[in-house]
Amino acid sequence: MAEQNTCHYNETMKFFYNQSGGDDKWDTTQLILVQVVGSIFCCFILVSNVMVIAAVITNKRFHYPFYYLLSNLAASDFLAGIAYVYLMFNTGEVSRQLTVTGYFIRQGLLDISLSASLANLLVIALERYISVMSWKVHSNLTKRRVTLLIVLVWAISIFMGAVPSLGWNCICNLNTCSKLAPIFSRSYLIFWSVSNLVVFLIMVSIYLRIYAYVKKKTAMLMPHTSSSINRKRTPMKLMKTVLVVLGAFVICWTPGLVVLLMDGLNCKNCHVMKLKRWLLLLAVLNSVMNPCIYSYKDEEMWATFKNLMRCIGNGTRRQRSINANSKPLSSGQDTGNSQPPSEEMKNDEGILKN
Repeated sequence: MAEQNTCHYNETMKFFYNQSGGDDKWDTTQLILVQVVGSIFCCFILVSNVMVIAAVITNKRFHYPFYYLLSNLAASDFLAGIAYVYLMFNTGEVSRQLTVTGYFIRQGLLDISLSASLANLLVIALERYISVMSWKVHSNLTKRRVTLLIVLVWAISIFMGAVPSLGWNCICNLNTCSKLAPIFSRSYLIFWSVSNLVVFLIMVSIYLRIYAYVKKKTAMLMPHTSSSINRKRTPMKLMKTVLVVLGAFVICWTPGLVVLLMDGLNCKNCHVMKLKRWLLLLAVLNSVMNPCIYSYKDEEMWATFKNLMRCIGNGTRRQRSINANSKPLSSGQDTGNSQPPSEEMKNDEGILKN
């Protein structure tokens, strides 16, 4: 009983791994391979999501609520890329040397990015519902309301990521520790996984409602001309992108949430530690896929990407040219002209005056 009431804030994570029975040991070759491949993926995640945000900022055709929310989803994926880099280089044997605070930071970054992605997808689903029910391509949400929604998304996400460090943990009660997250309480894992799965169901329900409405509306418009029907179908074009993004998110994250739930329920025969690494890979793939989906499903987004890359390439070549022309010649270099620099300057001045 005294052991349960003792808090272990000054212990390293090795102590908690030993207590919970969670084995986070990695083979050295496997760890290096994961870090190399993971670093390549993370570089792509960071660069591609910056491109998405830049595309929304620079292209006036994207200055609508849907694209503002889409860029916020890209920002959450960008944070996920940072979180994966931090996780990869603080896993294996290194993770056993982490302090309690260091572990909270590692897991908090992942939790915040996941919460932000999920909250963004929910807000986008609501925005699509408003626009489609009004039979418009874009909703009438003002920039102020969109800004408030974005701030709300990040406020909720940061709070959800900070909850374990605020007290919902097992540092003072080791009997409730989970295996996957040795200082997280199993009750918190149950809450976390169930709440996220419920949000999944809510989003699926919203899109089913949208689909039923559009199908009914299209049937009503059948007597009219085909051009009118095509014009009325335009609100669905943006929704296709969201549906693919949502589908990828559900496929990549549902297995992980189910395993978290099993660990929270203290399943003895579920072998959750063996699944941990593969589920993390699925999570990384989700952040890799999203920018590809944007560019593939949205021709305007892909065209903006190409323009941005062309501008970056032109700017780089121009900068190299400027640097080469402005580079001072050393005394040992052959200038191809025996006239001293001072005399050249005088001649140039004389030409300008004449």
